[in-house]
Amino acid sequence: MEILNRDINEVIIERDVITIKELVEIAVREKILLRGADLRGADLRGADLRGADLRIADLWGANLREADLRGADLRGANLSEANLFKADLRGADLRRANLSEANLFKANLLGADLRGADLRGADLNCIFYKTKVTKKQKEEIINGDLFEVTNN
Repeated sequence: MEILNRDINEVIIERDVITIKELVEIAVREKILLRGADLRGADLRGADLRGADLRIADLWGANLREADLRGADLRGANLSEANLFKADLRGADLRRANLSEANLFKANLLGADLRGADLRGADLNCIFYKTKVTKKQKEEIINGDLFEVTNN
């Protein structure tokens, strides 16, 4: 199995493994840069991706349910329609990442950097404590449908 760089169609890593999750975890453990990796639709449920370099990686529609992405570099990554349910993104760098239509329900974004990230249509029922966002993003989050305003 192999992982290709989506832009130059070059092999980033190749190993004799059964699942893409195994291959990605090997790459992370061996500190192989996964910049620009084509991981569209990958099943990475529960993967240990702490500190991974996934800059400009294509993770469109990937299943990252309960994945550990603490401290991961996801700058400019495409996470559109990705499932990040209960993912641990503490301290992750998501600047300019595309998170449109992503499921972030119950994800932990403590200390994550979301400045310039595209959050349109994303499920933002997640932990935002000390998360870096731009003023415009903060207004969009507050004025979006995340909160229900009541008279009580």
